[in-house]
Order: sequence, then structure tokens, then C-alpha cells
Amino acid sequence: MQNPIAPLLESANRIILGKQHQIRLALCCLLARGHLLIEDIPGVGKTTLAHTLAKLLGLNYQRIQFTSDILPADIIGASIFDPEERSFKFHPGPIFNQMILADEINRSTPKAQSALLEAMEEQQVTVEGKTYHLPSPFFVIATQNPAHQIGTFPLPESQLDRFLMRIELGYPNRNAERELLSGQSRFHLIENLQTELPPEQLKNIQQLVNTVHVSSALLDYLQNIITFTREFPDYPCGLSPRAGLSLLNAAKAWAFMDSRDAVLPEDVQAVLPAVAGHRLRSTSQDSGAVVAPILERVNVL
Repeated sequence: MQNPIAPLLESANRIILGKQHQIRLALCCLLARGHLLIEDIPGVGKTTLAHTLAKLLGLNYQRIQFTSDILPADIIGASIFDPEERSFKFHPGPIFNQMILADEINRSTPKAQSALLEAMEEQQVTVEGKTYHLPSPFFVIATQNPAHQIGTFPLPESQLDRFLMRIELGYPNRNAERELLSGQSRFHLIENLQTELPPEQLKNIQQLVNTVHVSSALLDYLQNIITFTREFPDYPCGLSPRAGLSLLNAAKAWAFMDSRDAVLPEDVQAVLPAVAGHRLRSTSQDSGAVVAPILERVNVL
């Protein structure tokens, strides 16, 4: 299977330095038709990553800054009375773009956070009983600050579950940071990027990801993982059926990115921390530590 996304990854890695794995996970999330949550401290490149992907994919991009006073209408739009036509006319909000950066989503109230639920799950919004479809492809990258920082509202489980993956960027290594300090502004580098994967081609690839083969043995392994999370006492709650589908779709996308037409157990293991870490809600904050018992105790068939 020919890999059409290698040039895109190469270009992104020149902008976001030393974060090859996180960039790969972000693109995997998009190919699997999911949404991405990035949790980290301010200033490590969360916004830069979103802007870079939007430029490389040629997607209409909109940043929404979430604050404590933002309202659902500020996100999805509102109907405003038109005196000339003597009727209400819907004015779409910033959610009507192909890529949305929901910046610092946990600084807004739960009411504003919930405005994204229908959009992320069904790719549509409903205003005053009328449904409006969102553009395709549609990808939400949300960022949130650590919960201990002032002015944050923790995302409820129902909202967390809408994100296929959760990742952290972390600090760059010394070599990457030296290049960052001595190199050009990331903003100017992003402005000069060319589209590597147009939206129509991206949609075709998303359809190809669905055709990646999954064997019965692989499904057994996946189901054993799901069952283990529901029985392991350290997890407050196990993975839901929707989480199982998310894990499967992410593994398919990971296999596709490796130019394979079938999913291997290694694909499931590669995406497991990002897909399951925020859903299992363990006392450990590190996604790798959260899923470590799964990787240690669930055997590959």
C-alpha cells in the first residue's frame, strides 16, 4: 500500500521539532475521523501544531479562544432578526470550518463546552430546531491546561469520550530547543508551507483507512483488552463500546500510515495510550502508566 502522507509528516516535523510521535498520533487521529485533545502547559506548541496541520492539509482553519464568559452562540452561531426581510436569519459561528482549534477549552464553563458535543459526534449543529451540517472533513483539536492551573473547569467524562485521542507535547529535547532558539520564527515558517494533502485527497484516504483488514485473532486481542479494563480494579470504569471502536479505527489508521493493509497487535499497542488513557481515568496522570497493566497482562494471541 503506497504511503501518501510521508511528505506531510516530513514537513510537519520541520516545524514542530522533536515531536515526531505526537505529530504522527495527531495525523492518525484525523485519518480515523476522530478529534484530538492536547493537554499541556502553555507555550509548548499546541497551537502551532494545529496551524501547521491546517496549512499542510489545505483546510479552512478557525481558532476559538475559550474563556469563562464564552457562550454556545459564540461557537455555533445564532439567529438574528433581519428587519428588511422581517425574519430571523441564521449567522454561522466559527464552528463552520473544516479544522477547529478549541484553545484552552477547560477555561470555559460546562455549558460552553457542551456546545461542541453534537458537532464532534454527528458533524452537525442544531439551532432553534433546525439542523445545519458542518463541512467535511471536520476535525477538532482542543487544548486544555493542566487541572491545577487557576481558572480551569475539568472536562466531564461525556466530553472527554468525544475525543478519540489525548496527547501531551512536553518540553523539547535540548537539540530541538537549540534549533528552535536559533532558527526562524515558527509563524513565518508556517506561512510559507504548501498544501501537501488537499481536502478531497484526505477524504479519500479516510475512506481507504476503513478498508484496512482486521483479522479475527486481532479482534479477539482487542476484545480481551476491553474486557480487562472492565475487570481491573484500578480502573474506575472500563472502556465503552464506543471506546473500543475508537481503538480499532485508530489502529487501522496507524497501520495505513505504516503502508500496511492489515492491522497488527503492534498497531493497537501504539495507539492504546492516546486512545485509552483519558477514558480509564486512573489515578496516574501519565497515559503510558495508565495502560501499562493492559500491555503487561493481556497476551497477544
